[in-house]
Amino acid sequence: MQISFSLAEEPDQITAEKGRKLFAGESLFVKGVVAMSGLPEADRMEVCFAGRSNVGKSTLINALTGTKGLARASNTPGRTQEINYFTQGPELYLVDLPGYGYANAPLSVVEKWQKLLKRYLSGRQTLRRAFVLIDSRHGVKDVDEEIMSLLDSSAVTFQCVMTKADKVKIKDRDRVMEQVRTALARHPAAYPEIVLTSSEKGDGIATLRSIISGLE
Repeated sequence: MQISFSLAEEPDQITAEKGRKLFAGESLFVKGVVAMSGLPEADRMEVCFAGRSNVGKSTLINALTGTKGLARASNTPGRTQEINYFTQGPELYLVDLPGYGYANAPLSVVEKWQKLLKRYLSGRQTLRRAFVLIDSRHGVKDVDEEIMSLLDSSAVTFQCVMTKADKVKIKDRDRVMEQVRTALARHPAAYPEIVLTSSEKGDGIATLRSIISGLE
């Protein structure tokens, strides 16, 4: 059966309020992790965010938490080589994975990232879902395919989040969405709903909060 990968619907009032409450608590940076031994205690649910350079990952995390500057985007792509942990109240970890797709990163650095990601994705029992961020202007690139394949092999369900939806015309976005749906259909770990967001406009933020709150 062909999966359609429809757009996630806006939450009803009750579901939206549950998501709002989850993200109403304080958001704090915990630590940057460079080895599995450095991971914080697995004492709560966590979700992780993956995306290539300049996809808007830090901006999305800041929009979700309502905390400006919580996740900081580096001016130098590839500089962030850590798994960054943030608490969202007492119930949730938000995990910012190292960026990928950096043409200037040394091969040894890329291999180190890949090993750490594989170990994290396959060995973190409290990880409920990965969110793979795709730029609405550009669609799925080869480097996105690589992370999706890694999630497939790690048996981690991932959901596609389209970023910067306000930066593209609707007719162009529809063309990109078709390309994204075709790409997702190749990955058994892909969750069959896509979240369309604009961190700048606030579009899709309540929807994504509600999805995360529903994973408990």
